[in-house]
Parts: sequence; C-alpha cells; structure tokens
Amino acid sequence: MLELAILGYLHERPLHGYELRKRVAALTGHVRPIADGTLYPAIKRMETAGWLTRETQAGAAAAPRHMLHLSSAGERELLRRLREPGELDISDENRWFVLLAFLRALGDPEAQAAVLRRRLAFLEQPSSFFYEDGRPVRAEDVEDPFRQGILAIARATGEAEFRWLRAMLAKLEDRQP
Repeated sequence: MLELAILGYLHERPLHGYELRKRVAALTGHVRPIADGTLYPAIKRMETAGWLTRETQAGAAAAPRHMLHLSSAGERELLRRLREPGELDISDENRWFVLLAFLRALGDPEAQAAVLRRRLAFLEQPSSFFYEDGRPVRAEDVEDPFRQGILAIARATGEAEFRWLRAMLAKLEDRQP
C-alpha cells in the first residue's frame, strides 16, 4: 500500500520527501500513520530497485533537499500494480482506496473496468463482520446495538459503493470502441 501510494504520487509529479510524506499521510494516515521510519526506508528500497531517482537541490536556508522522481521502471511497476492488483488490494478497504486513488494512471478504460469488476465481484460475495454457524449475520438478527451499528454502517457504505461501481463501469464500458 505504501509503495503504491509513493509510486502514484510521484507519477503525478516529482516531490520532496516531506511533501510526499504529507500526501501519503493524508491518504492513509487516518488508518495507518506514516512515520519517517517507515517512509524513508521504503523510498530507499524503491530507489535501489530503480523505481525512483533522487535529485539534490540546494535548500533555501538549510541542508540540501532531495527531489524524488519516478523512473521509467517505476512507471512500469505502478502500471503493473494497478493492472494486476493483489487480492488484498481488492478486498481490504484501505488498500482499495489507495489503488482507486491512482487507477486513472492506467489510462485504459478496459483495464480500469477489469479492476472495478474484480472489486464488484468481491463485494457481491455474502459477508459480515460477525458469523454464526458459518453464515454471515445480518444487522436485523443482532441484539447488540453497537454491532447493529457496525452492520448498518457497513451496509450503507456497501450500497453506496455498489452504486458508484456500477455507474463507473457503465461509463467506462460506454467509452469502449
């Protein structure tokens, strides 16, 4: 998730490490805070892999700053991750949001639609936060008002996502030649 966010933001434009950290934190920080001890080692690994390049710029009044750029290998890696997301990227809501934040970078409506269809298929499977005898429990069948709340919120969110996915798929499929 972190690497995808880094690749995605650098695809949009080169950034200084501090600015990159702010953007990644804004996207994921409410769920998974981004510490320097997480971000900078990831940047270093990605630089070693050849996905990023670093340009040193003179600082205004302090030490030199490093501008990070996405390399052509990084571009290919971003597009691969967007085109072929892992199962967790489809099923985990937070990872899904990171993927969705950069899906436009694919530029291919059919490839974008294929990813959205995978998410839709995942959401169409019966599921719940709670199970009884191996079956998902519905909000109507739960006495605990707090668990009812969880299930009601999840249902409303799911219904909104279904509507959006179906509308977006229709729009993408209309653009096909």
